[in-house]
Amino acid sequence: MTSSLLNKMLASKAGIAALILRVPVGLILMAHGAQKLFGWFDGNGLAGTAQWLSSMGMEPGLLMAILAGGAEFFGGIALVLGLLTRPAALVAAFTMLVAIFSVHISNGLFSANGGYEYALTLMVALLSLAVQGGGSFSIDKALAEKLGHAS
Repeated sequence: MTSSLLNKMLASKAGIAALILRVPVGLILMAHGAQKLFGWFDGNGLAGTAQWLSSMGMEPGLLMAILAGGAEFFGGIALVLGLLTRPAALVAAFTMLVAIFSVHISNGLFSANGGYEYALTLMVALLSLAVQGGGSFSIDKALAEKLGHAS
């Protein structure tokens, strides 16, 4: 990885606003991923999620469950820590985009009807983090400073 690419990935001029956005969005993603992967918080676990995704035609269901759950759970952890914020946010945003078009779009906007408003809100917050980076209170910032790429 070139130094310039690493600098672009880690450096951030965002201040505390990134922290304010990263932590709750990361915690929400972690919880949803934990439902899919581990069955925590009244989730279906990996087998149940795989079966549900297969029933919607998303095959192979087990792989799709691992990808979706992993993006949410591990991406959420990364966001809370501010570690590789931009790639974590992009992967999670893509996961929300898939959720919107594979699960929610036919139900309209409002989440009360199973619509896409919640996934869209998360996706927009994630895209914001992908653009601005982890901010001044992040592991990304500490790594950038250690590597001499501080902004």
